[in-house]
Amino acid sequence: MVASPDLSHRFDGESVGRALELVGERWTLLILREAFFGVRRFGQLARNLNIPRPTLSSRLRMLVEAGLLDRVPYSVDPERHEYRLTAAGRDLFGAIVALMRWGDEHLGHPDGPPIVLRHNDCGRVADARLTCAHCGEEITAQNVTPEPGPGYT
Repeated sequence: MVASPDLSHRFDGESVGRALELVGERWTLLILREAFFGVRRFGQLARNLNIPRPTLSSRLRMLVEAGLLDRVPYSVDPERHEYRLTAAGRDLFGAIVALMRWGDEHLGHPDGPPIVLRHNDCGRVADARLTCAHCGEEITAQNVTPEPGPGYT
């Protein structure tokens, strides 16, 4: 019998848990999705998501405090703001696309995905995937091995 590798270190890192504490709530991910698609204003977010305004205010405040969105005035009226993704917020794009791809594949509409992502450089619909930055090979659950990293204690 082959011994299973010791994977207990994966629970000490808490990277997934910490990320989910911040962005794991449904409305938060939908707000981020809208931000990736260019929606920046409170009223448009409220309409697009059909989200209660107090919930939207709370989530936007949390995303600003967490450094994922910036709250920026967008008119001469200092009371009017828009919400723009920060660099940290933009770095969540891959996670949103991965969820979108999974939903299209496993919970999809019979006619196909409701939204596709067209790659600006080549003009084709993007087939998003995770790849190794070193060799370019696609990363899957079957071809990677979790092991302690530099932050492991």
